[in-house]
Amino acid sequence: MKRDEVAELAGSCGLGAWTAFGVLTMVVVGHDGIPLFADADSLSWSVGHRPDVAVALARGLTDTGTGVIPYALAVLAALIAGRTPRQRALAVALCLSCLGAGQALRYVVMAQVARPRPPLTDWATHASGWSFPSGHTTTAALTAGLLIIAVRVRGPRGATPLTLVIGGWGASVGLTRVYLGVHWLTDVVGGWLFALGWLGLCLWAVAHWLPERLTAGAAAPDTGSARGTAEPAGGTAGGRTDTAPAQTDVAREQREGHAPHDPGRRGRSRPA
Repeated sequence: MKRDEVAELAGSCGLGAWTAFGVLTMVVVGHDGIPLFADADSLSWSVGHRPDVAVALARGLTDTGTGVIPYALAVLAALIAGRTPRQRALAVALCLSCLGAGQALRYVVMAQVARPRPPLTDWATHASGWSFPSGHTTTAALTAGLLIIAVRVRGPRGATPLTLVIGGWGASVGLTRVYLGVHWLTDVVGGWLFALGWLGLCLWAVAHWLPERLTAGAAAPDTGSARGTAEPAGGTAGGRTDTAPAQTDVAREQREGHAPHDPGRRGRSRPA
């Protein structure tokens, strides 16, 4: 896919996600943060289905959506996407900037919306801050998006199954926040939309503004100019010199019963 096509697709996806996120945010603010849609039902189901093993697994999975793990995975995505040391260094800076700036922007939105979390009695893990949009959800979705972009850029075998695994991880982190009772379902949906919109904006900016010379692969070496010896004046073709046509002419003349045009043989008569 060409750079302008990537920019157009990323911009369209980002704009659509931002629009949906804006609508959801206005609905949340308009209802003073009270539960919406399936918020209460999903929380009620989660509280009623919490065996100890499932809670332990959910806590372990939700912890991968915060702290150092997302940043380590963002660096991994950069190393996968880059082909040369320069490209990898640039990709690391871009991925970390995308993740860090996305988290900071989400925090600003969260503080402005100031939506209360579900009741404390329903919590099965520790949480802090306001509720919308979910921080763990946004961070995991951003990280998963960076990894998916890197995998698709390099296009290795098995890219589709790997993309599904990464996407499943990013989505599962968000669902654990509802299961553990620390977020409403719409908080998680808001986190997904926010992450998709921010990723789309970042990818559009990279594809649209970043000079192509910084992302293009290393040029293939010029073997012809690197040779230490000069080639014959006639040049070569496929390892054969231009003497081959002369030899062909000699053979043809011999088959036709004529002597080759050899200046050294001038004046000699041909046998009868």
